[in-house]
Amino acid sequence: MRILVLGGTWFLGKELVVGALARGWDVTTFNRGRSGPDVVGVDAVHGDRTDPEDLQRLAGHGPWDAVVDTSSSELPPRDVLLATRALAGQAARWVHISTVSVYEGWPHHPLTEESPLLDCPADADETFGYTGKDGSPTKYGFQKAGGERAVSEALGDRAVFLRPGVILGPGEYVGRLPWWLTRAERGGRILAPSPSQRRIQPVDVRDVAAFALDQAADTNAGGAFNVAHPDGLTFAEFVTACLTVTSGAGRPVWTAPEDLTRHGVKQWTEFPLWRTHAGVWAVAPSRAVTAGLRCRPLTETIADTWTWIQADGRPIEHPRWAEHGIAPEKEAKILASLPGAG
Repeated sequence: MRILVLGGTWFLGKELVVGALARGWDVTTFNRGRSGPDVVGVDAVHGDRTDPEDLQRLAGHGPWDAVVDTSSSELPPRDVLLATRALAGQAARWVHISTVSVYEGWPHHPLTEESPLLDCPADADETFGYTGKDGSPTKYGFQKAGGERAVSEALGDRAVFLRPGVILGPGEYVGRLPWWLTRAERGGRILAPSPSQRRIQPVDVRDVAAFALDQAADTNAGGAFNVAHPDGLTFAEFVTACLTVTSGAGRPVWTAPEDLTRHGVKQWTEFPLWRTHAGVWAVAPSRAVTAGLRCRPLTETIADTWTWIQADGRPIEHPRWAEHGIAPEKEAKILASLPGAG
């Protein structure tokens, strides 16, 4: 089995490469060489995927049984289209890492793979789309929907689309779970969003990688898969697990969404994983589970991420890391304002 991974040096891309090599596959990676060292054992090709000459040079390393694209999240559809057109003749299959943000109804409504998508042309540039007043839909979602269309136009039924919501685990560069872990370690009264029993369904990066590789090796027609944890865990279980693995002497103070909103707490960033919209954690992964998606308990993801952090784990510098987590002084002010405080 010969595969090409677009990306391949950090987080999901790195897990894909490590997993493919462990399966005995021949792996080519293509990236700019800026996000980390190449994994030992790959045929590393460096270049810019928005440069036609670099793509032509990359195509000369093919053909491949599958291409797995992990590096298009920040690219407009027209750049995705450029790569698919350049490489389609060298790829028997294409696994495209997309997002639940492509759905018209996310995060307001429960989702299946049959839910309608946002409309974006395959050749759209970075200006296409908009973000709604309540944060949905997002310009990012439009762009990613256009990226999917670009892959479909070039690959047809050889294309597979994986649509995860939130991916956590060792090597995370966004900073969601690392923030919760470091906050739990600090202890004390911890501001937490109620309801505590609301279930969340992020997935472990290693499980996404394994499923992507399974799909790369599949010979059936392509299609789309929602990649979300079929069981998940409650927010209370999540916070408790963070306290347990860090030995944090903290106590969550479950606070009503309206109180958090009144104090200007930003959903999704100041409180990572918290969003009040009804559909944000109502993504049906049944098609992926039937196709072989297996998700480890999220308590294992939490513990392994803490082990990585304790081993001085830190991804490459990424601007999204700084976006996550409420400032200690703001948290303290809100806690002091709650009934019974003092």
